[in-house]
Amino acid sequence: MVHLTLSLFPQSGHGSGRGAGRCNRANQENGSTAGLTREERRRRRRATLKYRTAHATRERLRVEAFNVAFGELRKLLPTLPPDKKLSKIEILRLAICYISYLNHVLELS
Repeated sequence: MVHLTLSLFPQSGHGSGRGAGRCNRANQENGSTAGLTREERRRRRRATLKYRTAHATRERLRVEAFNVAFGELRKLLPTLPPDKKLSKIEILRLAICYISYLNHVLELS
């Protein structure tokens, strides 16, 4: 009689999840990525100064574009005084109200 056993845990008993325990001491010592999982390679790549610098530059450009878009939207909204500083949430709320008002004006005419 043959008994089959299904286990939810890996046979090696090391770690849990996909690819756990693949990294051996030789890989860690010489910097080789041959035995690393995709996630481990991704983490190593993201830890490099070059990657972090490039990521920070991309993020800075994204935030700058975001702020420019809010500035352009702000110019289209009527407020008193016209140069009053508004937060982003205030700009969005005012834009919603202004669009609603313009729709109302169109419905009346």
